[in-house]
Amino acid sequence: MGAVKKEYVASYTYDDYKQWQGDWELIYGMPYAMAPAPTIEHQSISNKIAWQLTEVLKDCSKCQALLPIDWKIDDTTVVQPDNLVICHKPLHIQYIKKAPRIIFEILSKATATKDLTLKYELYEKEGVEYYIIVDGDDKIAKVYKLKDGKYIKAIDAHSEVVEFNLKECSFEFDFSKIW
Repeated sequence: MGAVKKEYVASYTYDDYKQWQGDWELIYGMPYAMAPAPTIEHQSISNKIAWQLTEVLKDCSKCQALLPIDWKIDDTTVVQPDNLVICHKPLHIQYIKKAPRIIFEILSKATATKDLTLKYELYEKEGVEYYIIVDGDDKIAKVYKLKDGKYIKAIDAHSEVVEFNLKECSFEFDFSKIW
């Protein structure tokens, strides 16, 4: 049996997405369930990232750290990064529309393939300046920086302090504090 024809595959929009129960992402019209809920370790790492980002950005009036919030890229793509930094004032209270400057995704068994491939390519295409893929099992954070429209790995961080240079502000992030 061959592949299913594209016209037979359902495609969804932001209006459909708003009606769904539970946690979902919508990427190029395809729904992705964000289940099961994150583990305690995942939440602990995310909390430590959020705390540190809030602390290092406290003197930067243009940037702020956020926990998962809808990033509506277009009518067929809405994602919820684990942790993110934006350097703009959101125009909506339900979601952001402009690309974050930094995104942290914490790997889990349910989302690892999507985070390592589909979201990697999506964030690269949308111009997210830094993409950090956090592997809590191996205690490694792969830091990618956008250069000439492509991600280049800057470092595999475990206990390193990494400097992030944004146009609006620069800061150091200590990866030893997230494990």
